[in-house]
Amino acid sequence: MQRGPVAWTLAMFEKILIANRGEIALRIQRACRELGVKTVAVHSEADAEAKYVKLADESVCIGPPPSALSYLNIPAIISAAEVTDAQAIHPGYGFLSENADFAERVEKSGFVFIGPKAETIRMMGDKVSAKAAMRKAGIPCVPGSEGALPEEPQEIIKTARAVGYPVIIKAAGGGGGRGMRVVHTEAALLNAVAMTRAEAQAAFGNPVVYMEKFLEAPRHIEVQVLADRFRNAVYLGDRDCSMQRRHQKIIEEAPAPHLPTRGRIRVGERCAEACRKIGYEGAGTFEFLYEDDEFYFIEMNTRLQVEHPVTEMITGIDIVQAQIRIAAGERMPVKQRDIMFKGHAIECRINAEDPYKFTPSPGRITSWHMPGGPGIRVDSHVYANYFVPPNYDSLIGKLIAYGDTREQAIARMGIALSEAVVEGIQTNLPLHAELMRDAAFLRGGTSIHYLEQKLAK
Repeated sequence: MQRGPVAWTLAMFEKILIANRGEIALRIQRACRELGVKTVAVHSEADAEAKYVKLADESVCIGPPPSALSYLNIPAIISAAEVTDAQAIHPGYGFLSENADFAERVEKSGFVFIGPKAETIRMMGDKVSAKAAMRKAGIPCVPGSEGALPEEPQEIIKTARAVGYPVIIKAAGGGGGRGMRVVHTEAALLNAVAMTRAEAQAAFGNPVVYMEKFLEAPRHIEVQVLADRFRNAVYLGDRDCSMQRRHQKIIEEAPAPHLPTRGRIRVGERCAEACRKIGYEGAGTFEFLYEDDEFYFIEMNTRLQVEHPVTEMITGIDIVQAQIRIAAGERMPVKQRDIMFKGHAIECRINAEDPYKFTPSPGRITSWHMPGGPGIRVDSHVYANYFVPPNYDSLIGKLIAYGDTREQAIARMGIALSEAVVEGIQTNLPLHAELMRDAAFLRGGTSIHYLEQKLAK
């Protein structure tokens, strides 16, 4: 897990089923192949010709294109694991990766879920119980309601007055930028709470909402952790994911620029200690809002993150292999003092969408050329003549640039973007190229609102 050979123990799976699609399915498959582990690719009818399906040792079609009938079809995935005699299931990110019921079904069916225990996913998936657990573990949280908002209107008003306007109402079971509403005045408060509750019930099957202070111009900083079943836990540094549109990240970098060293170390150590206290297992990410030199916990992602490559680049640690080894029962061979942070890495998410309106752009890719050169990594399942289906997320790849300094990483990313060619569909490559020349991004430390404010102008 550190640079150079690592003395892991010898326990390992023989075959893993990958319960996902797209670039992350290929990423997990590559990690398995390096470990000498066979892979099973499950796929919808829309993904039958995917690269990772062809490269897998075995593949199973689990349903038609809609996610609800394929990648979210728990019985079909469990059946695929049974007929192929897989030992473990890796959920990737999205889809069922943070579904506690799925993790429970996997374990009860006799397979290993590559991720934390179902009860941990359940606790951290509910934002109210997650904040309570983090407060107990000494992690600073955004000021707000101590738990779920009560039904009594006067109590809600009293809470908002104590927190101070503006406030944000959030769904306890929310995520992905959904189930939240900013309130600037008391007159709008009760209606906003009612609307968010209704939205939360419809979208997540859970009407519970809570209140937080709305920070005006925070950055989005996250801390990557790894922990094993023996209560060993380490943090792998931080990432800045503030360049967002519609609450979705498009550029991530590690380490986060302009953080004070003492604060960086302190929050990392607290995250590792929180993992020990809650008995966390596997890879996870603590997400914070950062404003005026203060970190405020917002949620924990109990899975692999889209942006994990930037952390891999600055630590030399293969996070996916570490996930697999931890799930196999191996003890992490390193302590915090063994982990070294070197250089800077930036990731641009390549989405099949209009670069400025963000409308999806599915269709056939007639030309696909990705760059190379020093410090450049491309994670993508796409190839020339590949058809981007309209049924799933617009992410078609990730371009990662590494350099000894942030300036070098940005320069390399700019060159890489100038060499990238995607024809037949629209992508957000032009927006990325523009941002690599943007004065505020070059300085570093933009807020989560910066991109949308820039585009609005």
